[in-house]
Amino acid sequence: MSLFIGAGTALITPFSGGEIDYVTLERLINWQIEESIDAIIISGTTGESPTLSREEKKSLLDFALTTVKGRVPVIAGTGTNSTSDSILLSKDAEALGADGLLVVTPYYNKPSQRGLYAHYEAIAEAVSLPVILYNVPGRTSVDLLPETVIALSKIPNITGLKEASGMPQRVEMLKGNVPEGFRIYTGNDPEIAEFMERGAHGVISVLSNVMPRLTHTLVSGSLEGKKEEARTLQKKAERLIEALFMETNPVPVKEALAFMGFGNPEFRLPLVGLETHHREELYEVLKQYEVV
Repeated sequence: MSLFIGAGTALITPFSGGEIDYVTLERLINWQIEESIDAIIISGTTGESPTLSREEKKSLLDFALTTVKGRVPVIAGTGTNSTSDSILLSKDAEALGADGLLVVTPYYNKPSQRGLYAHYEAIAEAVSLPVILYNVPGRTSVDLLPETVIALSKIPNITGLKEASGMPQRVEMLKGNVPEGFRIYTGNDPEIAEFMERGAHGVISVLSNVMPRLTHTLVSGSLEGKKEEARTLQKKAERLIEALFMETNPVPVKEALAFMGFGNPEFRLPLVGLETHHREELYEVLKQYEVV
C-alpha cells in the first residue's frame, strides 16, 4: 500500500473573488506534472485547508483527480483537530478515488501520545486508503514521537510519515523499526538533502510549488546516491527557500506563483498578503532564480 517515492508538492489552493480558481488550478497541476513532480497533495497546510469547507475540499479533490488522470498519485489532506471530522473527510476522499491521505496531528487540543494513537487508529480503521501521518509541532503544538509512529506503523494502512519537526535524526530512529514499505518524507525544504542522506524516501514540499523540477532532481539524485549533486541543489535553493518562509506559509509561495503568472495572490482571512517590503524582496529573489 506504499505511496510515492520522490518529491510531492503540497499544492496551493488558488482563489479568485473568494472562490476556488479552477482555471489556475488546472494550469498549476498540469505544469507540476510536466516539470516531473512525483505526487500532488491537495488541501494540505499550503492549500489553506483550515478555511476550506467540506464541500470545497470534495470539489477540489474531485477536480484534481479529473485533471491528473492517474499520471501521479493524488493525496488528500484530511486531518483536522476533530477525529470524527477527519474520518468524514477521509471517507469523502476514498469515495472520490484519492490515492492516499495526509493526516496532520490534531492542532490546538494538544492530545497525549495515547490520544494521538487513538486518533490515527480510528481514522485508519474507517478507510482502506494508505494514510501518511503528518507531524508538524511548530504549527500544531503537539509532537508525534517516534515511538508512537512505530506503534502506528503496525496498522496495515498507515504507510508513511511526513516529518516536519526539524529533527532529521528521527529518520534513523524509525528506520529498522517500521515495516519495509513505510515511507518517510521530510516536510522541511531546508533539510531535504540531509533527510535523504539519512534514509528518507522523499519530501512533501512547499518549494516545489515554484521549482518542481529542481525539487524532483534533488530527491531523485539523493535516491541514486548522488550526494554531492543533491547538496549542491540544496545549496542552490537556499535563498529561495528562505524567501518562501519570510512570512507564514502559504503567503509567500502564493505571492510567488502570482508573480509567475499563476492566478492572484488572494487569501482567506486570517491570512493576508505580504508586507510591501517583503513582496519587493520576494520578487527580486524570483528574478535571481529566473522564474519571473
